[in-house]
Amino acid sequence: MASKASFADQQKQVQENIHNQIKSLCTVMDAILLDVNEPQESQSKATPSRSGLSFAIGRNGPTNNHPDVPKTRPLKRTELSQRLKDSIGYTLDVKQSQIPHSEAGQGLFLNGEATVGSVIAIYPGVIYSPAYYRYIPGYPRVDAQNTYLITRYDGTVINAQPWGFGGETRELWDGLKMLDAKLNRDATEKGSDRLWKMLSKPLESSRVGNGEVLERRNPLALAHFANHPAKDMVPNVMICPYDFPLTEKDMRAYIPNLSFGNAEEVNMRRFGSFWFRWGSRNSESNGPVLKTLVLVATTALCDEEVLLNYRLSNSKRRPSWYTPVDEEEDQRRWS
Repeated sequence: MASKASFADQQKQVQENIHNQIKSLCTVMDAILLDVNEPQESQSKATPSRSGLSFAIGRNGPTNNHPDVPKTRPLKRTELSQRLKDSIGYTLDVKQSQIPHSEAGQGLFLNGEATVGSVIAIYPGVIYSPAYYRYIPGYPRVDAQNTYLITRYDGTVINAQPWGFGGETRELWDGLKMLDAKLNRDATEKGSDRLWKMLSKPLESSRVGNGEVLERRNPLALAHFANHPAKDMVPNVMICPYDFPLTEKDMRAYIPNLSFGNAEEVNMRRFGSFWFRWGSRNSESNGPVLKTLVLVATTALCDEEVLLNYRLSNSKRRPSWYTPVDEEEDQRRWS
């Protein structure tokens, strides 16, 4: 089919396939979490939890503008994960990686069985278009103390650090809550990193609106824990960009992302190493989307660690633990 289809048609077919899979997953989680026999009461009367950072940047307006949080069954994250496995055949666990190097830390594991082409995980977090790079925490050395960043081909950056392991409820999430300290227990700040933090303070802004009601117990919102395979190991998933249509209101709670700033505000194009403003995105005919990423199985999986080829740039110094899966592919990616 791919050999007979244009590139645009291939992209459309892939997006439709991914979207249909995620729609099915959302339907399954709705069946587990929502009681259709009971009226959906709102939890909006409860004051939503807010991070210290939200107070620091002045987000202390009235809370009655926040969207309602629908009532869901009081399941723990582990209970939802097990019920999802019972329904679709697999779920995800985060535990000590089997990669044999000291910096591997925790890894992502498939619990159950999944077929080739299955959507395994969603990459959660705050989405930054190139127009908002300067707002990424730590800018310009954004990766100095954050290993949970990923970039799409179109330049969109997703920061999964605020999402962490998720949560234990469906709640209003503003993208400002940071990871538990134990997630970064191995991170050490070098002198050069401290200098960059003093000289290059990132811009501060609260351009994520009032947040979104998201299902923080989503068992598949853990793609940021997938490790790069060690030498003589092969990846078993691949990255696939997914443009979630924001018109799909019933699915929104299960898409674990927020856009920083107004994603439809400005278009950007890349020339060499630089991004420039290029017209407006408001003319897009397909409507507003949330530009995120998913992991798709490239082989049949069964109770094993999820391994993703990081394809780090060959023009920069790589970590000592990094072994290229395919050097030629890395060169094509970064040429």
